[in-house]
Amino acid sequence: MADAAIELIGINKSFGPVRANRDIHLEVAPGTIHGIIGENGAGKSTLMSILYGFYQADSGDILVRGKPVSIQTPNDAIATGIGMVHQHFMLVANFTVLENIILGAEGSALLTSSIGRARAELRRLEQDYGLEVDPDAVVEELPVGLQQRVEILKALYRGADILILDEPTGVLTPPEADHLFRILARLKDEGKTVILITHKLREIMAITDNVSVMRAGTMVATRKTSDTTVEELAELMVGRRVLLRVEKDAANPAASKLSVENLTVRDGRGVDMVKDVSFEVRAGEIVGIAGVAGNGQSELMETIAGLRRAVSGTVLLDNKPIDVTGTADPGELRDRGLAHVPEDRHHVGLVLAYEEQENAILGYHDQAQYLKGPFLDHAAIRRDAEEKIAKYDIRPGNPRLKTANFSGGNQQKIVLAREMEQDPGVLLVGQPTRGVDVGAIEFIHKRLIAMRDAGKAVLLVSVELDEIRALSDRILVMFDGRIVGERDGSASEGELGLLMAGVEGPEAAE
Repeated sequence: MADAAIELIGINKSFGPVRANRDIHLEVAPGTIHGIIGENGAGKSTLMSILYGFYQADSGDILVRGKPVSIQTPNDAIATGIGMVHQHFMLVANFTVLENIILGAEGSALLTSSIGRARAELRRLEQDYGLEVDPDAVVEELPVGLQQRVEILKALYRGADILILDEPTGVLTPPEADHLFRILARLKDEGKTVILITHKLREIMAITDNVSVMRAGTMVATRKTSDTTVEELAELMVGRRVLLRVEKDAANPAASKLSVENLTVRDGRGVDMVKDVSFEVRAGEIVGIAGVAGNGQSELMETIAGLRRAVSGTVLLDNKPIDVTGTADPGELRDRGLAHVPEDRHHVGLVLAYEEQENAILGYHDQAQYLKGPFLDHAAIRRDAEEKIAKYDIRPGNPRLKTANFSGGNQQKIVLAREMEQDPGVLLVGQPTRGVDVGAIEFIHKRLIAMRDAGKAVLLVSVELDEIRALSDRILVMFDGRIVGERDGSASEGELGLLMAGVEGPEAAE
């Protein structure tokens, strides 16, 4: 029997009082796709960061292809044939694809000759693994799916035959995720070993050979994927039975809370991204916007939230206008009862260098409950943060911890707690469960339904069609900046998919 590609024995890692990994044992067979799942904060990313040399274990051993290794830095990992694609990409935005791939591995004092060799090797890798991307394109101008290909190419260029992917589909559209799975299958067919960290159980069932489950820093089970079920994996992750469907009564919508009329929005390149869009969201309903990323949903939400200016059109909040072409301000809109969970939590939703308790009141810090005279009431802010941490199960439960040190899913819960707990009349929510585990998804969905049932108006944007269909009372489909169809929550995935591809009329209704 061949040696395991990776074997971790008795791995322990603590960060102060927080035990991130507890006596972890893991064996990954060569030439397989091995999934690692667990709730946010379960220790998955910490474990893989130890394997890649970002962290060093407090105790334990690492074997690669049956031989003990010491991995103190990422360079050590790369030297042993391990590559890693991180949840948040490690690319230089204003460099070209080729420059990013050779960065740190130029291999020659004569850079021109290195670039020539790298270009030829990149062409070979693209052809072998179906990873086509323009080597001369500037990375910041590429869509997210292509940026991820650059990360994979970068690892393969350095000779990786063991590839770790951390939440690789968290920023991808469904078609991009499908293409990634085809790439991973091809890597496996070529003898590569893939370790896939994800919280999406459907992805585990679709692509992996084996799956290991982590909970609270421990490894609780390993299963052959074909011998398990989504329900069993969810229960192993959370430690209890998890409801994998959204339970809700029929909506009872009332008066219009948010009205959008003939809205047109232009981006910085002068391209119209939202084109003469009109719709309304009533009290007591969830309206979902479906569409492939890049078809105007983001610009639409940002304009309503006061983050972007419109060219023309009218937006009414509680029948009073928002000056979307001029002076609309997010602070003013918060005061008027509109809350916004942005799609991009890192650049818009959080200040990562701030403590959790500071981000928990960001934008609402001038409210009376957080003040003592003209100054911030730090005791009140701490109590508020602790209540949100408990209610939303944010891990670690430390309000003084820098927000950058939380996992992506827990960062998302910080934003959701801040906005939802303000009890807004209108909630704009973009990608509410991006990077969030199955137990937290169930909680967030229940909170959104509870807000609806309390008479709030919710406008939802998500690339997860299952989420749109499960939560929405009405579904609007955007394509090329326009609303091309409206359906109710019973619409099939195929019907919505056709509309998302720009197919209107009888074909989309079949």
